Amino acid sequence: MTNIPSRLVAIFEGVFVALTWASSFVFVKIGLEYMGPITLAGLRYFLAFLILLPLMMYKRAKAKKTTTSGNGRLFQRWGYLAAIGISAYTIGNAALFWGLKYLPATTGSFMMTLIPLLVLLAGVIWLDEIPTRFQLIGIAVALAGGLLFFGPGLGGGEPLGLVVMSGGLLGFTAFSILGRKAAKTGEIDTLTLTAIPLGIGGGFLLLIALLVEGWPVFSFEGLGVILFLAIINTALAYAVYNHALKVLTAIEMNMILNLSPLGTAVFAWVLLGEKLTLMQVAGMVVVIIGVVLVEKYGAAKNK
Repeated sequence: MTNIPSRLVAIFEGVFVALTWASSFVFVKIGLEYMGPITLAGLRYFLAFLILLPLMMYKRAKAKKTTTSGNGRLFQRWGYLAAIGISAYTIGNAALFWGLKYLPATTGSFMMTLIPLLVLLAGVIWLDEIPTRFQLIGIAVALAGGLLFFGPGLGGGEPLGLVVMSGGLLGFTAFSILGRKAAKTGEIDTLTLTAIPLGIGGGFLLLIALLVEGWPVFSFEGLGVILFLAIINTALAYAVYNHALKVLTAIEMNMILNLSPLGTAVFAWVLLGEKLTLMQVAGMVVVIIGVVLVEKYGAAKNK
Protein backbone atom coordinates (compact mmCIF):
# COMPACT_ATOMS: atom_id res chain seq x y z
CA MET A 1 0.00 0.00 0.00
CA THR A 2 2.45 2.63 -1.15
CA ASN A 3 0.41 4.30 -3.90
CA ILE A 4 -1.71 7.35 -3.13
CA PRO A 5 -5.43 6.49 -3.39
CA SER A 6 -8.05 8.72 -4.99
CA ARG A 7 -10.21 10.69 -2.58
CA LEU A 8 -13.22 8.44 -3.20
CA VAL A 9 -11.15 5.30 -2.57
CA ALA A 10 -9.73 6.87 0.62
CA ILE A 11 -13.27 7.61 1.87
CA PHE A 12 -14.33 4.01 1.20
CA GLU A 13 -11.21 2.85 3.04
CA GLY A 14 -12.17 5.04 6.00
CA VAL A 15 -15.70 3.60 6.04
CA PHE A 16 -14.25 0.07 5.89
CA VAL A 17 -12.05 0.84 8.90
CA ALA A 18 -14.96 2.38 10.83
CA LEU A 19 -17.18 -0.66 10.23
CA THR A 20 -14.35 -3.08 11.02
CA TRP A 21 -13.59 -1.32 14.30
CA ALA A 22 -17.31 -1.23 15.06
CA SER A 23 -17.26 -5.03 15.13
CA SER A 24 -14.31 -4.96 17.54
CA PHE A 25 -16.56 -4.24 20.50
CA VAL A 26 -18.55 -7.41 19.86
CA PHE A 27 -15.42 -9.58 19.58
CA VAL A 28 -13.74 -7.85 22.53
CA LYS A 29 -16.82 -8.57 24.62
CA ILE A 30 -16.39 -12.25 23.76
CA GLY A 31 -12.63 -12.14 24.40
CA LEU A 32 -13.10 -10.60 27.85
CA GLU A 33 -14.64 -13.89 28.97
CA TYR A 34 -11.16 -15.45 28.67
CA MET A 35 -8.72 -12.70 29.80
CA GLY A 36 -8.41 -9.19 31.21
CA PRO A 37 -9.04 -6.12 29.03
CA ILE A 38 -5.47 -4.78 29.06
CA THR A 39 -4.07 -8.24 28.28
CA LEU A 40 -6.51 -8.62 25.41
CA ALA A 41 -5.55 -5.22 23.96
CA GLY A 42 -1.81 -5.80 24.42
CA LEU A 43 -1.91 -9.21 22.75
CA ARG A 44 -4.07 -7.88 19.94
CA TYR A 45 -1.68 -5.07 19.04
CA PHE A 46 1.59 -6.92 19.56
CA LEU A 47 0.44 -9.95 17.56
CA ALA A 48 -0.61 -7.61 14.76
CA PHE A 49 2.95 -6.23 14.79
CA LEU A 50 4.37 -9.77 14.52
CA ILE A 51 2.03 -10.47 11.59
CA LEU A 52 3.10 -7.32 9.73
CA LEU A 53 6.81 -7.59 10.56
CA PRO A 54 7.75 -10.14 7.82
CA LEU A 55 5.92 -8.07 5.19
CA MET A 56 7.65 -4.90 6.35
CA MET A 57 11.10 -6.52 6.36
CA TYR A 58 10.54 -7.99 2.90
CA LYS A 59 9.50 -4.61 1.54
CA ARG A 60 12.46 -2.84 3.12
CA ALA A 61 14.82 -5.51 1.77
CA LYS A 62 13.54 -4.82 -1.74
CA ALA A 63 13.88 -1.06 -1.23
CA LYS A 64 17.43 -1.50 0.04
CA LYS A 65 18.47 -2.77 -3.39
CA THR A 66 17.65 0.61 -4.89
CA THR A 67 18.71 2.94 -2.07
CA THR A 68 21.26 2.84 0.73
CA SER A 69 19.70 5.51 2.96
CA GLY A 70 16.40 3.86 3.89
CA ASN A 71 17.59 2.19 7.08
CA GLY A 72 19.28 5.37 8.29
CA ARG A 73 16.13 7.40 7.75
CA LEU A 74 14.08 4.78 9.58
CA PHE A 75 16.49 4.85 12.52
CA GLN A 76 16.12 8.63 12.76
CA ARG A 77 12.35 8.27 12.90
CA TRP A 78 12.20 5.68 15.68
CA GLY A 79 11.28 8.35 18.20
CA TYR A 80 8.48 9.61 15.98
CA LEU A 81 7.11 6.10 15.40
CA ALA A 82 7.35 5.35 19.11
CA ALA A 83 5.33 8.48 19.90
CA ILE A 84 2.61 7.33 17.48
CA GLY A 85 2.44 3.88 19.09
CA ILE A 86 2.57 4.96 22.71
CA SER A 87 0.05 7.79 22.25
CA ALA A 88 -2.74 5.49 21.05
CA TYR A 89 -1.95 1.87 21.89
CA THR A 90 -0.46 2.46 25.33
CA ILE A 91 -1.79 5.77 26.71
CA GLY A 92 -5.06 5.98 24.79
CA ASN A 93 -6.21 2.41 25.32
CA ALA A 94 -4.94 2.12 28.90
CA ALA A 95 -6.80 5.32 29.80
CA LEU A 96 -9.92 4.10 28.00
CA PHE A 97 -10.03 0.82 29.94
CA TRP A 98 -9.13 2.50 33.23
CA GLY A 99 -11.65 5.31 32.77
CA LEU A 100 -14.47 2.89 32.05
CA LYS A 101 -14.03 1.50 35.56
CA TYR A 102 -15.47 4.78 36.86
CA LEU A 103 -17.74 5.87 34.00
CA PRO A 104 -20.87 4.41 32.43
CA ALA A 105 -20.07 2.82 29.06
CA THR A 106 -22.36 5.29 27.28
CA THR A 107 -20.57 8.26 28.82
CA GLY A 108 -17.22 6.84 27.76
CA SER A 109 -18.47 6.22 24.22
CA PHE A 110 -19.85 9.75 23.96
CA MET A 111 -16.55 11.22 25.13
CA MET A 112 -14.82 9.36 22.29
CA THR A 113 -17.04 11.22 19.80
CA LEU A 114 -15.42 14.46 21.01
CA ILE A 115 -12.06 13.45 19.51
CA PRO A 116 -12.81 15.22 16.18
CA LEU A 117 -13.05 18.55 18.03
CA LEU A 118 -9.59 18.04 19.52
CA VAL A 119 -8.25 16.83 16.16
CA LEU A 120 -9.79 19.88 14.49
CA LEU A 121 -7.91 22.28 16.77
CA ALA A 122 -4.67 20.32 16.64
CA GLY A 123 -4.90 19.95 12.85
CA VAL A 124 -5.22 23.70 12.39
CA ILE A 125 -2.20 24.36 14.61
CA TRP A 126 0.21 21.57 13.60
CA LEU A 127 -0.94 20.45 10.15
CA ASP A 128 -2.26 23.72 8.72
CA GLU A 129 -5.42 21.85 7.70
CA ILE A 130 -8.16 24.49 7.82
CA PRO A 131 -11.71 23.11 7.60
CA THR A 132 -14.23 24.72 5.25
CA ARG A 133 -17.35 26.45 6.55
CA PHE A 134 -19.54 23.52 5.52
CA GLN A 135 -17.15 21.09 7.21
CA LEU A 136 -17.56 23.02 10.47
CA ILE A 137 -21.33 22.79 10.05
CA GLY A 138 -20.97 19.06 9.41
CA ILE A 139 -18.93 18.60 12.59
CA ALA A 140 -21.59 20.46 14.61
CA VAL A 141 -24.37 18.36 13.03
CA ALA A 142 -22.52 15.11 13.76
CA LEU A 143 -21.94 16.12 17.38
CA ALA A 144 -25.65 16.90 17.74
CA GLY A 145 -26.42 13.47 16.32
CA GLY A 146 -24.03 11.89 18.80
CA LEU A 147 -25.82 13.65 21.64
CA LEU A 148 -29.15 12.32 20.36
CA PHE A 149 -27.73 8.80 20.08
CA PHE A 150 -25.98 8.68 23.45
CA GLY A 151 -28.11 11.21 25.37
CA PRO A 152 -30.55 8.84 27.12
CA GLY A 153 -27.73 6.77 28.62
CA LEU A 154 -25.38 9.57 29.66
CA GLY A 155 -24.33 9.69 33.30
CA GLY A 156 -21.90 11.89 35.14
CA GLY A 157 -19.56 9.25 36.51
CA GLU A 158 -16.77 9.87 38.98
CA PRO A 159 -14.43 12.85 38.42
CA LEU A 160 -11.41 10.52 38.33
CA GLY A 161 -12.96 8.64 35.41
CA LEU A 162 -13.54 11.88 33.50
CA VAL A 163 -9.94 12.97 34.07
CA VAL A 164 -8.50 9.61 33.02
CA MET A 165 -10.71 9.41 29.94
CA SER A 166 -9.70 12.95 28.98
CA GLY A 167 -6.07 11.83 29.04
CA GLY A 168 -7.02 9.00 26.70
CA LEU A 169 -8.68 11.45 24.31
CA LEU A 170 -5.46 13.46 24.17
CA GLY A 171 -3.53 10.28 23.40
CA PHE A 172 -5.84 9.35 20.52
CA THR A 173 -5.69 12.94 19.24
CA ALA A 174 -1.89 12.87 19.18
CA PHE A 175 -2.05 9.54 17.34
CA SER A 176 -4.32 11.07 14.68
CA ILE A 177 -2.15 14.15 14.15
CA LEU A 178 1.20 12.31 14.11
CA GLY A 179 -0.14 9.59 11.82
CA ARG A 180 -1.66 12.08 9.37
CA LYS A 181 1.57 14.10 9.24
CA ALA A 182 3.64 11.00 8.46
CA ALA A 183 1.19 9.69 5.86
CA LYS A 184 0.79 13.12 4.25
CA THR A 185 4.52 13.61 3.65
CA GLY A 186 4.95 10.03 2.42
CA GLU A 187 8.38 9.81 4.07
CA ILE A 188 7.38 6.62 5.92
CA ASP A 189 5.75 3.80 3.98
CA THR A 190 2.36 2.45 5.08
CA LEU A 191 3.59 -0.90 6.40
CA THR A 192 6.32 0.68 8.53
CA LEU A 193 3.95 3.39 9.75
CA THR A 194 1.54 0.64 10.83
CA ALA A 195 3.84 -2.09 12.15
CA ILE A 196 6.44 -0.24 14.25
CA PRO A 197 3.94 1.79 16.35
CA LEU A 198 1.92 -1.39 16.93
CA GLY A 199 5.04 -3.20 18.15
CA ILE A 200 6.19 -0.40 20.47
CA GLY A 201 2.81 0.68 21.82
CA GLY A 202 1.42 -2.85 21.99
CA GLY A 203 4.60 -4.13 23.63
CA PHE A 204 4.42 -1.54 26.41
CA LEU A 205 0.72 -2.25 26.90
CA LEU A 206 1.43 -5.98 27.14
CA LEU A 207 4.06 -5.36 29.83
CA ILE A 208 1.57 -3.27 31.78
CA ALA A 209 -0.99 -6.07 31.43
CA LEU A 210 1.42 -8.67 32.81
CA LEU A 211 2.11 -6.47 35.84
CA VAL A 212 -1.53 -5.58 36.49
CA GLU A 213 -3.46 -8.66 35.36
CA GLY A 214 -0.84 -11.39 35.51
CA TRP A 215 -0.13 -14.17 33.01
CA PRO A 216 -3.27 -15.05 31.00
CA VAL A 217 -4.77 -18.52 30.86
CA PHE A 218 -5.16 -19.33 27.17
CA SER A 219 -7.97 -21.31 25.61
CA PHE A 220 -8.76 -22.31 22.04
CA GLU A 221 -11.71 -19.93 21.88
CA GLY A 222 -9.78 -17.04 23.41
CA LEU A 223 -6.87 -17.51 20.98
CA GLY A 224 -9.32 -17.54 18.08
CA VAL A 225 -10.77 -14.20 19.11
CA ILE A 226 -7.31 -12.67 19.60
CA LEU A 227 -6.08 -13.87 16.21
CA PHE A 228 -9.15 -12.50 14.45
CA LEU A 229 -8.77 -9.13 16.19
CA ALA A 230 -5.02 -9.04 15.45
CA ILE A 231 -5.26 -10.01 11.76
CA ILE A 232 -8.46 -8.32 10.56
CA ASN A 233 -9.35 -5.58 13.03
CA THR A 234 -5.76 -4.48 13.69
CA ALA A 235 -3.13 -5.42 11.10
CA LEU A 236 -5.41 -5.01 8.09
CA ALA A 237 -7.57 -2.19 9.44
CA TYR A 238 -4.68 -0.01 10.64
CA ALA A 239 -2.82 -0.50 7.35
CA VAL A 240 -5.91 0.63 5.44
CA TYR A 241 -6.34 3.52 7.93
CA ASN A 242 -2.79 4.78 7.33
CA HIS A 243 -3.22 4.36 3.57
CA ALA A 244 -6.37 6.52 3.60
CA LEU A 245 -4.53 9.20 5.61
CA LYS A 246 -2.39 9.88 2.57
CA VAL A 247 -5.42 11.73 1.19
CA LEU A 248 -7.92 12.42 3.98
CA THR A 249 -7.17 15.11 6.53
CA ALA A 250 -7.04 14.15 10.19
CA ILE A 251 -10.46 15.69 10.89
CA GLU A 252 -12.04 13.98 7.85
CA MET A 253 -10.79 10.58 8.94
CA ASN A 254 -11.93 11.07 12.52
CA MET A 255 -15.39 12.13 11.41
CA ILE A 256 -15.69 8.88 9.43
CA LEU A 257 -14.50 6.94 12.48
CA ASN A 258 -17.36 8.51 14.43
CA LEU A 259 -19.55 6.08 12.51
CA SER A 260 -18.05 3.21 14.53
CA PRO A 261 -20.38 3.50 17.55
CA LEU A 262 -23.33 3.48 15.16
CA GLY A 263 -21.98 0.36 13.48
CA THR A 264 -21.49 -1.25 16.87
CA ALA A 265 -25.12 -0.59 17.75
CA VAL A 266 -26.25 -2.20 14.48
CA PHE A 267 -23.98 -5.23 15.02
CA ALA A 268 -25.30 -5.58 18.57
CA TRP A 269 -28.86 -5.33 17.27
CA VAL A 270 -28.31 -8.01 14.62
CA LEU A 271 -25.95 -10.37 16.50
CA LEU A 272 -26.84 -9.85 20.15
CA GLY A 273 -30.48 -8.87 19.94
CA GLU A 274 -29.95 -5.48 21.62
CA LYS A 275 -32.73 -3.03 20.81
CA LEU A 276 -32.38 0.35 19.10
CA THR A 277 -34.63 3.22 20.22
CA LEU A 278 -36.23 5.68 17.82
CA MET A 279 -34.01 8.44 19.21
CA GLN A 280 -30.90 6.35 18.54
CA VAL A 281 -31.98 5.79 14.93
CA ALA A 282 -32.59 9.53 14.56
CA GLY A 283 -29.15 10.20 16.04
CA MET A 284 -27.58 7.82 13.52
CA VAL A 285 -29.20 9.66 10.61
CA VAL A 286 -28.02 13.05 11.91
CA VAL A 287 -24.45 11.79 12.45
CA ILE A 288 -24.33 10.37 8.93
CA ILE A 289 -25.55 13.70 7.49
CA GLY A 290 -22.79 15.50 9.40
CA VAL A 291 -20.11 13.08 8.15
CA VAL A 292 -21.33 13.46 4.55
CA LEU A 293 -21.06 17.26 4.84
CA VAL A 294 -17.49 17.01 6.15
CA GLU A 295 -16.37 14.62 3.40
CA LYS A 296 -18.22 16.30 0.52
CA TYR A 297 -17.04 19.83 1.20
CA GLY A 298 -13.48 18.86 1.99
CA ALA A 299 -12.63 17.79 -1.56
CA ALA A 300 -12.15 21.25 -3.05
CA LYS A 301 -10.28 22.55 -0.01
CA ASN A 302 -7.70 19.80 -0.08
CA LYS A 303 -6.94 19.74 -3.80
